[in-house]
Amino acid sequence: MPHVELKCFPGRTEEQKRKCAEKIAADISEILVCDISCVTVAIKDVAEEKWKEEVWDKEIKAHRDYLYKEPGYTYD
Repeated sequence: MPHVELKCFPGRTEEQKRKCAEKIAADISEILVCDISCVTVAIKDVAEEKWKEEVWDKEIKAHRDYLYKEPGYTYD
């Protein structure tokens, strides 16, 4: 039962978010060999001025051991 939570800056349309979620779900289903009906995708907007506090510090930096794709930026 894969669940993905995507966080990004605001500004994407609902259509862009829907298409992104569908593509992510399809790729996960194919790669992890599971039924697409088992995949859930959440997309949350995080304001740029809150990114470091809400995403970088709490999720990226704090859980770096779990990252399979490292960011190309840093706050350190």
